[in-house]
Amino acid sequence: MPAPVALPRRLPPEVDFLVLSFLGHFAWEILQSPLFASLSQVDHFTGIAICLKATLGDLAIALAAFWSAALVSKDRNWVANTGRTALVVFFATGLLATVGLEYLNTEVLERWSYDGMMPTLPVLGTGLSPILQWVFVPLLVLWYMRRLAIGTVDLGHHPR
Repeated sequence: MPAPVALPRRLPPEVDFLVLSFLGHFAWEILQSPLFASLSQVDHFTGIAICLKATLGDLAIALAAFWSAALVSKDRNWVANTGRTALVVFFATGLLATVGLEYLNTEVLERWSYDGMMPTLPVLGTGLSPILQWVFVPLLVLWYMRRLAIGTVDLGHHPR
């Protein structure tokens, strides 16, 4: 098996992070849309626009979490040199922002509502799908970014 090739960094880590996050969060938003009652009465293109707007909010949360982790680790490339503290700060920031914004938008501002099929967390009533979204999408993004950072992404060499 050929040795992994380290690719030169040309863009800030936030660019890779946002592109990968966009792909994951937009897909998740589309897939979870049946769990939102507020999306059941809109046409297809309006639903896509709403999911795109939600994805932009997800990216804002993700970037705030990314920068929070960079701040505590004192390194914008913290994903490559990740320590436990940076990961805890990253996920805590994202989860707290998600729970807070879901509560604000469903309970206070009533900007959207959950369908009866959406499982919710006790006490706050936050939907389980947005919480799982914040766990699984960033896990995949960080996993792939770490592979990019340490140069183990093999772009075409397959063992026979």
